[in-house]
Amino acid sequence: MAHQNETNSAAVELPPIDLRSDTVTKPTEAMYARMASAPLGDDGLDGDPTARELEAVAAAALGKEAGLFVPSCTMANLLATLAQSERSEQVVLESAAHMYVSERGAATFTGLFHLPVAGTAGAMDLNLLEDALQGEGLKLKTALVAMETSHNNASGAVLPLEHMQAVHAMASSRGVPVHLDGARIFNAATALGMAPDQVARHCDTVALCLSKGLSAPAGAVLAGPRAVIDRSRRFRRMLGGSQRQIGVLAAAGLEAVQVMGQRLAEDHRRARALSDALNKMHPEVSATIPQTNIVQVDVSLSGRDGAVWSAALEKAGVKARPWGKQRLRCVTHRHIDDADIDRAVMAFRVVAETLA
Repeated sequence: MAHQNETNSAAVELPPIDLRSDTVTKPTEAMYARMASAPLGDDGLDGDPTARELEAVAAAALGKEAGLFVPSCTMANLLATLAQSERSEQVVLESAAHMYVSERGAATFTGLFHLPVAGTAGAMDLNLLEDALQGEGLKLKTALVAMETSHNNASGAVLPLEHMQAVHAMASSRGVPVHLDGARIFNAATALGMAPDQVARHCDTVALCLSKGLSAPAGAVLAGPRAVIDRSRRFRRMLGGSQRQIGVLAAAGLEAVQVMGQRLAEDHRRARALSDALNKMHPEVSATIPQTNIVQVDVSLSGRDGAVWSAALEKAGVKARPWGKQRLRCVTHRHIDDADIDRAVMAFRVVAETLA
C-alpha cells in the first residue's frame, strides 16, 4: 500500500504539459554558454558586436542584404511597415493574419490603414488582392502588401511558394514592396524541405521571431534591403528599441538561427501525432491536420466552449489555449516529447468523457 501511494504521488507531481505556445521554450545550455561569453558593446552608441553578428547571420540565412535585431516580432513588423510607407496609405494583408488581427492597433500612431483580404489557409484571394492594389479614383494608395508563413491563425499553414511568388510579382509590378511576417519561417521552410532563404526570396523584407520554436529567450530580426534596414534602425530608436549591451540576448539568437532550426521536424511530427490521436479518440473532438507545429482542436460538438475545456484540461495536467469560442490551440515545441503527447491525448480523453 505504501508503494502504491508513492507511485500515485509521483504521478500527481508530474509537471503540466504546456501546449499553449512555442513561446514557452527555455534557452538551451548552449545558448547559456554563448550568452556568458558574448562580446558586448553599447548597441545604441557604437554598436554591440554580438548583436551585429546576429544581424548579419540572420540576414544571410534569410537571403537579405542586412538585418536589425529588435525586442519582438511585433516591433519588426511595425518597423518594416513604418520604413516602407507613409501616413494615409494602406497595408494590404490576409484577413486572419497576425499583423491584422493582433497588431493593427499600431495604426493609431502610424496613420496607416489596414485592408484585409479574404483568403484560404492564410493565402489571400489573388483576384481580391489585384483589386485592392488598384489605386485609381478614391482608393487609398497601397504602400505595402504583407504575407504570413507559417500562418498562426490558419493552424500553422504554410503558404505555397507559387502563391508567394504570385503575390510578390503582382505587388512588384505596381512598385509595392512585400513584407513577410515570418515569425515561424523556419517552421515553414522545414515543412517545405528547403532553406529559409528560399521561402524569403518572395518578399522584400521579412521578420523572424527567435523566441518561439527556435527557443531563444527573446528577440526578433528584421531583414531586407540595407536602405530599409537603415531607416528601420532610426525608427527603432524612436520607439525605444535600442538596447545597449544586448549581445547577451543576441548570443542566444545566434544559437537559435544557426542550430535550432534543424530540430523543428520533431515538433511537426509530434503535432501530427497529437492530431491523429485526437481525431481517432472521440466524436466530439476534431483536430486540424497540421503542416507544422500548431494544432487547432474544435470542441463545438461537446456543447462546451474552449474556456471550459481549457480549465478542465489544466486540471488533468495539460495547458491548452482557448482559440476563439469553440477551439483550442495546441503547439508542440522542444520541451514536448512523445510521452507528453501520449499524456495529452489521455487528458483529452478524460475531459471528453467528463464533459459529455
